[in-house]
Amino acid sequence: MVFMSLCSSSPSQRVAGAILLLASCGASCAVIQAEPGPPYDCGQDPRCLALRNFFLAHQSPLSEKALTFIKAADQHKLDWRLLPSISMVETSGGKHCTGHNIFGWNSGRAHFQSVEAAILHVAGRLHSSPIYAGHTALGILHRFNPNRKNYPPKVIAYMRQLSKDPVE
Repeated sequence: MVFMSLCSSSPSQRVAGAILLLASCGASCAVIQAEPGPPYDCGQDPRCLALRNFFLAHQSPLSEKALTFIKAADQHKLDWRLLPSISMVETSGGKHCTGHNIFGWNSGRAHFQSVEAAILHVAGRLHSSPIYAGHTALGILHRFNPNRKNYPPKVIAYMRQLSKDPVE
């Protein structure tokens, strides 16, 4: 099954997109870069397998990024369900994004080199930024999109699809 997205593209499409991006936004638009992500093998990690199946069930192009989400969450001590669920609310799991910005980061204005770069950048910010650092997933959600009171319940609904564990 093939999922099309504004986020996924061939190398030649990425080069063309980068040229258009730089031409359209010039110096005011920073592209965040990261090293290529880890292999897509979930091994025996039940969280990774659940996440891959979750994205497949939602026909999301992010199914191949399940391991990246899990490793980023573990590295930054985040609830493993948080970032995938935010991506579902913000871009329908990567179906509707630009510049690989699957989280709507910076009000959708941020552009990333890849989806992996977006995952790593946002996980790092949620862990270490003074706005989010030290807060639970629920605390992060109340700060992530503070103008939308219905935002945390939407994200939590997706988190509960991934696991019935409480969202703290």
